[in-house]
Amino acid sequence: MSSYLNVTQLNKSYGPTAIFQDIDFSASEGEFVTLLGPSGCGKSTLLRCLAGLTSVDSGQILLQGQDIVPLTPQKRSIGMVFQSYALFPNMTVERNVAFGLKMQKLAAAEIQRRVGEVLELVELNDYAKRYPHQLSGGQCQRVALARSLVTQPRLLLLDEPLSALDARIRRHLRDQIRRIQKELNLTTLFVTHDQEEALTLSDRIVLMNKGKIVQNGNAESLYTQPADLFAAGFIGHYNLLTAEQASLLTGERYSAQVALRPESVQFCAPQQGVPAEILGHSLLGNVIRYRVKAHDVELWVDVLNRSPDDLHPVGYQVGLLLDKLTLREVA
Repeated sequence: MSSYLNVTQLNKSYGPTAIFQDIDFSASEGEFVTLLGPSGCGKSTLLRCLAGLTSVDSGQILLQGQDIVPLTPQKRSIGMVFQSYALFPNMTVERNVAFGLKMQKLAAAEIQRRVGEVLELVELNDYAKRYPHQLSGGQCQRVALARSLVTQPRLLLLDEPLSALDARIRRHLRDQIRRIQKELNLTTLFVTHDQEEALTLSDRIVLMNKGKIVQNGNAESLYTQPADLFAAGFIGHYNLLTAEQASLLTGERYSAQVALRPESVQFCAPQQGVPAEILGHSLLGNVIRYRVKAHDVELWVDVLNRSPDDLHPVGYQVGLLLDKLTLREVA
């Protein structure tokens, strides 16, 4: 079965600077795919190329079997939501949302019906008559989302739409976006550099670095089976050990660097595991992340925060039990 969206051999450079090279990925109908990577890796430019806002040098973008590279943005039937809301300040919420439909010259009754439906979907019915300056950042972003959804796009592109919002609003809006996307069965590409966002939201993650795709798979496979050192360093909070360090801790032989997840290490009595000393800790809410030293090797260890009485002070002696099955050699 052919994919709903198929991107093949896509290239983009500005002069001698390659932004991305030989990009190949696809998305099934109704799939939520996240483009994840550090700032400057080419993911936002790739999204703009899909939308038609930036030209490509070569390659194909097939949407429902049609190559959309030659088409203008207006003819691609793609919705895009940016980090900046880009709302018209002199228009009410409902007029902002209706703008694209008016450009399509739809009948007034049809515009009113569709605007009402989409405002209900993003839970903004009560704000229809307000202006952008009367809304919070989260509400403005939902207006921007509604404006993209109302045109019933074939594809929805989200370019870091949550990064300007505070953590609580971001989590709420993230859940709303996923609910709406599933409800509409809308094929969606979401750009972020936030790994937690990617792991929480995505059906599939396309991990990018320096203009190339490093790994492409579901959240579970990217987290548990990083393809290389970059993937291991970017997804999760892996301990990256040399072959010698891993051998010191496990007694096994390794031929390459080893990635060890911090939650794969357990504390026990010093005599029952690898002797270690607590160097410090960070409280991450439900998890305590300890920095420990064992055989002159420093490690991060994540422990569930069950009780304040369990907190180990600096200098405390513990034993470490390593789950050897989770150790992964990475090049």
